Amino acid sequence: MTRTAIYPGTFDPVTYGHLDIIDRASKIYDTVYVAVAESKEKSPLFSVQERVDMLTESLKGYENITVEGFDSLVVDYAARRSSKVVIRGLRMISDFEYEFQMALTNRKLKPEIETIFMMPKESYSYLSSKLIKEVARLGADISDFVPKNVEKKLKKKMKV
Repeated sequence: MTRTAIYPGTFDPVTYGHLDIIDRASKIYDTVYVAVAESKEKSPLFSVQERVDMLTESLKGYENITVEGFDSLVVDYAARRSSKVVIRGLRMISDFEYEFQMALTNRKLKPEIETIFMMPKESYSYLSSKLIKEVARLGADISDFVPKNVEKKLKKKMKV
């Protein structure tokens, strides 16, 4: 039996915290789908395709990871990919309430799909895409937070 997991998110942009979770998930699961959400309600800076491209570039060398966009319920996407596991990242305790609510809702919708919470390394636990965009917008060095390809695209997008 192949162990497959879905790691959904907006990834606007992808950070080293996201990549840490993806790396560790790739060592646990045979196949990891990094599912880039449309997230129109969040008004992403980058298009789905741009986010998919940044992740794909950042994850070169991983044989068992597939990056693709999706525009549906996470549990429906997981079912289409024959996955029984959805991975969610928890950075700080402040993430827990929202993630717990989402996990319980997903369980009600598709009880056969489990949500697994993973925490990034403590050195990345404070990172968020929103924070990175704000720091970049103000012209600060973001090289410790995101891969070089993401840094270049973010600076170009923000005209920094």
